[in-house]
Amino acid sequence: MDQANNEFVFLFRQPDLSHNAENHDEIQKKWMEWIDGITSQGKLASNGLHLTPGGSVLKAGGVVTDGPFVEIREILGGFIVVKADSMDEAITLAHGCPAIDEGGSVEIRSVFV
Repeated sequence: MDQANNEFVFLFRQPDLSHNAENHDEIQKKWMEWIDGITSQGKLASNGLHLTPGGSVLKAGGVVTDGPFVEIREILGGFIVVKADSMDEAITLAHGCPAIDEGGSVEIRSVFV
């Protein structure tokens, strides 16, 4: 098995907030402040990508279904990659993530090389 390095992916799972357009600027500000805090510590390895709520899922046998997670009201909103010496440090960096305040979560995964 490959060995883990000191990078961790933060996957942001959160409710679909597309209906909450009036608070968009406030939510964006919270995200930028949180990411700026990680950046100022020299811990941001990649700003990752923001993902659209919908998509398609290809399953065995060529079956294609709409969206991921069509049966629940949670979306994978995006991800970033951070540098940390341990899972504990990565978890500490994840504290304060706006996805948590919005009723979501941050999934933290070590990157293998």
